[in-house]
Amino acid sequence: MAASKHYHVVAAVIEVDGKVLCMQRGVTRYPYTSHLWEFPGGKIEPGETPEQAVHRELLEEMNLDVKVHELLATVTHDYPDFTITLAAYRCTASSTDFVMREHAASRWLPWAELSSLPWCAADERLIALFPQR
Repeated sequence: MAASKHYHVVAAVIEVDGKVLCMQRGVTRYPYTSHLWEFPGGKIEPGETPEQAVHRELLEEMNLDVKVHELLATVTHDYPDFTITLAAYRCTASSTDFVMREHAASRWLPWAELSSLPWCAADERLIALFPQR
């Protein structure tokens, strides 16, 4: 049996006026991630730091320029077809305007309401680790 692929992924936790940016995935090749919510981000490319990956991914996927701050939390999660190590960074944006190139929908929610959305499993685990705000 072949070993499951392991991806190192970053996520941006962007807070503006007490609300956090949540992004809904569209249809994906895996039904267990389709239409679920996530923090925006993506895979770390070879030779990139996690902070550089956050910045690049948000520019590519959303045309959103962010400043990457501290690491908030890291989780490793085994999905049926792959494993990810997901590192979430606190970010600030110069604007709340962005273009959805990869996602189906977006919402700005207060911290207390994040759990009201159906999240991808790894992102859900991250949320459980964030301090209550």
